[in-house]
Amino acid sequence: MKNTILILLAGFISLVSCTKENSNDNRLMRVVFDPGNLKFISTSLNPKKETMSALYGNEQALKSLSKEAVQPEVGAVMKLVTWRYHDNPQYIGGTITGELLRVETIQVDGNGNISYDAKDNQDKNHQQYKKEERVQYFMSYRPVNRP
Repeated sequence: MKNTILILLAGFISLVSCTKENSNDNRLMRVVFDPGNLKFISTSLNPKKETMSALYGNEQALKSLSKEAVQPEVGAVMKLVTWRYHDNPQYIGGTITGELLRVETIQVDGNGNISYDAKDNQDKNHQQYKKEERVQYFMSYRPVNRP
């Protein structure tokens, strides 16, 4: 009789403890950005705003940033992608990209004219940037050194 009760109790506990619901926090959605034919150049982190950014660009953009030029070269295309980051639920102490906040693009045409465009996914109360400030900010990035 004791064995039967123990077996029934163990079976009941195993059935109750199993659930089909996913206990992951579904509020966190990770967005992967496809840079197309642009290459990764550099990255930055802003702990105060809890954001991380990645700069992508073509060969002309890489040359401009490598030379530490003030203005990008003719034909340069750069995209600065900014995400809100959050703790990685799979690794303690790690962070991963989450909500895509903004994609900023700078292009230089054949005449050297610089165009700036920002696609913003934040509230409309966000700060508006001036083109000149953003160009200077883009040009402050230094390409990462790869072995």
